[in-house]
Amino acid sequence: MSTVIEHPVEARLVAAAPRMPSIPATLHYDRGDPFAVRMTFPAPATLEGVEVCWTFSRELLISGMREPDGHGDVRVRPYGYDRTVLEFHAPEGTAVIHVRSGELRRFLQATGELVPVGLEHLQLDLDHELAELMRGTC
Repeated sequence: MSTVIEHPVEARLVAAAPRMPSIPATLHYDRGDPFAVRMTFPAPATLEGVEVCWTFSRELLISGMREPDGHGDVRVRPYGYDRTVLEFHAPEGTAVIHVRSGELRRFLQATGELVPVGLEHLQLDLDHELAELMRGTC
């Protein structure tokens, strides 16, 4: 079984213009970092012309699909019947996108099959991580 899940999604950028262009994005989940989700936007879809990756907690995505959540750089909230809004706040500005909630649910279901919610800590090798931190300190 793979330890990484990559799930392409179609995002709609919310802009001042009436038309909301679709942009490709990819959701990533790695058993080696079980609390985190990454959302990557390819270079052609960004203002800077470079790939942009945002990392946030899986729990934020889960809870934000039910009710507004997030107080930092990433905020998530339900929108209408089958949309979820993700806001990405950076010093350069804010990007607001809509993603179909069904796509996010499928992604989250796959992550839950890989690492069940609440059991993420079992994926961490804290003894190894502590040994790495302590190496060379004596």
